[in-house]
Amino acid sequence: MDFVSTPSHTSGDERAARWGAVLSLSLGVFGLVTAEFLPASLLTPMSADLGVSIGAAGQSVTTTAVVGAFAGPAIVIGTGRFDRRTVLLALTGLLVISSLIAGFASSLFVLLVARVLLGIALGGFWAMSLALAMRLVPDRLMPRAMAIVMSGVSLATVCAAPLGAWIGATLGWRYAFLLAAAVGIVSFIAQLLTVPPLPPKGTTSLGTILRVIRRPAVRLGLATILLVVTGHFAGFTYIRPYLELVPHFGVEMITAILLAFGIGGFFGNIAGGFIAERSTRLSITLAASGVAVTALILALFGVSPVIAAVATAAWGFAFGALPVSVQSFISRAAGDEAEGAGAATLTTFQIAISTGAILGGLIVELQGPAGVFLFSALAALLGASLVTVSRKMLVQVG
Repeated sequence: MDFVSTPSHTSGDERAARWGAVLSLSLGVFGLVTAEFLPASLLTPMSADLGVSIGAAGQSVTTTAVVGAFAGPAIVIGTGRFDRRTVLLALTGLLVISSLIAGFASSLFVLLVARVLLGIALGGFWAMSLALAMRLVPDRLMPRAMAIVMSGVSLATVCAAPLGAWIGATLGWRYAFLLAAAVGIVSFIAQLLTVPPLPPKGTTSLGTILRVIRRPAVRLGLATILLVVTGHFAGFTYIRPYLELVPHFGVEMITAILLAFGIGGFFGNIAGGFIAERSTRLSITLAASGVAVTALILALFGVSPVIAAVATAAWGFAFGALPVSVQSFISRAAGDEAEGAGAATLTTFQIAISTGAILGGLIVELQGPAGVFLFSALAALLGASLVTVSRKMLVQVG
């Protein structure tokens, strides 16, 4: 792939593309997403070491998601007068600090403090990522830049769960968070060396975000995110206890299955983008339906090791297609207010993640890990149905 920038004769935008800075953003995203989802593969040893229930330990995911939901828009609005490079470095610094605190946490409270800091970093970074990428490359290279940034998410999706499970089994769960801190340090140095000064340029207000949310098509997209992502994370947060207690897998097999889940998500992301270019409605429907079907299979037939392994990998593929599908839909519905739409999407995702983790924890405590997947299937099915029946609205945006 040729990354050499040449002047644009069509748009008049002759800025040099700063690919090193774009890559540093991708590395930062990788570190943040890895740190966010590490607990999903570490709940069993974390809960045992800290002396709390698995459901309580699962709230480490909830805490990050809740804080991220509010931190994203708040940071975009509240730091509007600061150089964006300074804000970016501060957020990456929070990734390092939060991971170190988590790695040395002596109680659930200390761990949750660390996850609060991570939520601030995650929400702010995600809310700013699109605007940052837009300022680092000419307009004509923006799709390429975002593809590079999002590759950090794909890589984290593949690596976070299996790597966390393996490190937790060989070195201990704390070392997984220390590794995340190391990634954060490398990201900070890379951003310090490659990202240029970025003085504030325009502002996004709360009113901007609220105006975007009032659009019917945007509300439909956000409602779909809320339903499907809530169902997904109700199950995914507790995937390790499920694999241990239902099909009775050992740590090595769990690591392999989580790797398959991540690889499935990577290819699902590619497939979702390919289908969404032709029909966002079809892409969302297929992704949400896939989550519903695989969750139902896990709930009813997961006692079979073969079925549990195959269904988990297929589940990863189905969910991997969802984010790119709904983001494509919302961007078509609100392309003129991209930053406001991005903040609203981020907040909805984080609310859904936290809601899923909370509800999943309650269901796990009452019915065990298998019961949570019935809820996952129902929520995802409702999301798919919502998209399917809203044909008139969806025709307007593809």
